[in-house]
Amino acid sequence: MINKKQTDIVNWDDHLDKKYGKKGTPGREKYAEGFEAFKIGVLIQEARKKQHLTQEDLALRIGTTKNYISRIENDASDIRLTTLMRIIREGLGGELTLNFSI
Repeated sequence: MINKKQTDIVNWDDHLDKKYGKKGTPGREKYAEGFEAFKIGVLIQEARKKQHLTQEDLALRIGTTKNYISRIENDASDIRLTTLMRIIREGLGGELTLNFSI
């Protein structure tokens, strides 16, 4: 016998289709852009923590404020490409590689 909760399970793409529209629609594209920005903040935070740096440590390395690093990590601030490159290169000692598809 199938439990009602089991029949209520929806896969992730169907959930996104219902909430934001199908892929390629303006609502879905806006969601996708926001999600990518969110991922950048998470990646910065994970790299910072892996190096045992505080937000203040990272901010000092790149000449900005702890508050700005916090806003980036929490997806509350757009980040310029030059700033992202500085965070990765000077702050975290890494290298930024970009890819895109058409």
